Amino acid sequence: MKLCIINGPNLNLLGTRETNIYGDSSFDDYLINLKNTYSNIEIDYFQSNIEGEIIDKIQKVGFSFDGIVLNAAAYTHTSIGIADAVKAINTPVIEVHISNVTNRAQYRHNSYIAPNCIGVILGFGMESYRLAIDNFVNSPKN
Repeated sequence: MKLCIINGPNLNLLGTRETNIYGDSSFDDYLINLKNTYSNIEIDYFQSNIEGEIIDKIQKVGFSFDGIVLNAAAYTHTSIGIADAVKAINTPVIEVHISNVTNRAQYRHNSYIAPNCIGVILGFGMESYRLAIDNFVNSPKN
């Protein structure tokens, strides 16, 4: 199984950015744990602060991987381009968020991406990623 985790803007600052919301662990540290937990799965990781690069990555893996775990961060609420990229590919996508975005500012309540995903997981901290991977591993076919 080949999965790709794609993180959007400012998620490269996890561990130092708004630790009261996002925690004090870096994603790189968490990714090591994920790869150890799922050693039988190929997990590719990509992060960018640039919308077009995220779209390019979705298109690159979206026809050959078994699943994408996508945290588009703020682009979730603004990017029709990323939403269209998710809609255009064959690979199933699960949208994830570290925080419960419905408990935050009103503009964070709308996701352009969610209607094109098989599911959304939010509010479980970094474990949101593990829950998404568990879905890909344990679901017969997404």
